Amino acid sequence: MTTATDTGEVGPLLRGWRERRRFSQQELSNRSAVSTRHLSRVETGRARPTPEMILHLADHLDVPLRERNRLLLAGGYAPRYPEHGLDDTSVALVMDGLRGLLDAHLPYPALLLDDHWDVVDANAGLDALLAGCAPHLLEPPVNVVRLCLHPEGLAPRIGNFAEWASHLYHQLVHRAERSHDPRHLALAEEAGRHLEGTHRAAPPGGPVLTLELATEVGPPLRFFSTSARLTTPTDAALEGLHMETFLPADEATRRRFA
Repeated sequence: MTTATDTGEVGPLLRGWRERRRFSQQELSNRSAVSTRHLSRVETGRARPTPEMILHLADHLDVPLRERNRLLLAGGYAPRYPEHGLDDTSVALVMDGLRGLLDAHLPYPALLLDDHWDVVDANAGLDALLAGCAPHLLEPPVNVVRLCLHPEGLAPRIGNFAEWASHLYHQLVHRAERSHDPRHLALAEEAGRHLEGTHRAAPPGGPVLTLELATEVGPPLRFFSTSARLTTPTDAALEGLHMETFLPADEATRRRFA
């Protein structure tokens, strides 16, 4: 169980989130309708914020639910957001619905990922993309960023590796800056090592960036991807879930899967 002593004082933690978002006290005051004088007193520990005030500021600072619990604990209050396992009965209907969306996307690949890009579930269409990947990269939990960038993973088959890898890396860096999660930071550092010596290619000429995968027979597979998240999670475990779906970007790929 996390305690207030593990998380530090709530004022400096709130100030840290404000600075991470690159907000001045005045900007946060304008957004939250809390006076700069009171914000200053909260951040310096001269005023003890109520749990409602902590959550109000956290909302305007876009603090993840798990971190909101830590802010509440640091302020001396009980956490507000549960964090159940994804196999818990309390989230079973949500997970069943998401898995239904995976199956509905067949015959094309779709994955359900957690906040660290580990695969929670996937449909059968994914199998066509994994040929040639080293077995150790396919042992759970499978991380799709590592799978794409690792030289024993998909990297040798990605025809536009520089473009696709840069896209993944910038997603990682952005997520790490937003969350300040040690696992995000470590994954971004790992991705950066795989990209050493890779030169950014010219911007793609098409309307969207595609993933181009070489195959043993026939032309490469070409996909564009979409990403979807739950818009109203109240459970910290569900907040980071997102679904990545792939659709054919050319007629040859569509025919291969049809």
